Amino acid sequence: MSEGLTVSAGTKEEKYQELIPQLEAVVSCETDVIANMANMASMLHETFGFWWTGFYRVVDDMLVLGPFQGPLACTRIRKGKGVCGTAWASGETVVVPDVEQFPGHIACSSESRSEIVVPVFKGSAIVAVLDIDSRELSTFDETDRKYLEKAVTLLSS
Repeated sequence: MSEGLTVSAGTKEEKYQELIPQLEAVVSCETDVIANMANMASMLHETFGFWWTGFYRVVDDMLVLGPFQGPLACTRIRKGKGVCGTAWASGETVVVPDVEQFPGHIACSSESRSEIVVPVFKGSAIVAVLDIDSRELSTFDETDRKYLEKAVTLLSS
């Protein structure tokens, strides 16, 4: 698939504007949510060069590691714990400019410096979270929030 990914250089917003239709095309052809999460993680990771890009799925009362791109990851996270568990508990996207300033941050990698976590809904229930980490401080902003929230809605259609 990577040879078919075409996102030109440009601003962050321009990259998202090119990527979203490609994500939509890929996930619209597949009904398996795990396969779609895997391709979405890969496409986001390749387009933006993030440190870690992936999903944690809600399984019973835990977030369990799902498809991802990047180094070794934590496998289970409790609701309300760390950035991922906080986004799951609140039902809202969490943007963290400096993970060391986030109370209760779970350090799966000491190289992660900033993070965004976006809940994935199926109806009114959260079924997963998209977690993206960067090696740089303050990587994520309202542009990321806007487009990543739009991207994850493709998983619930």
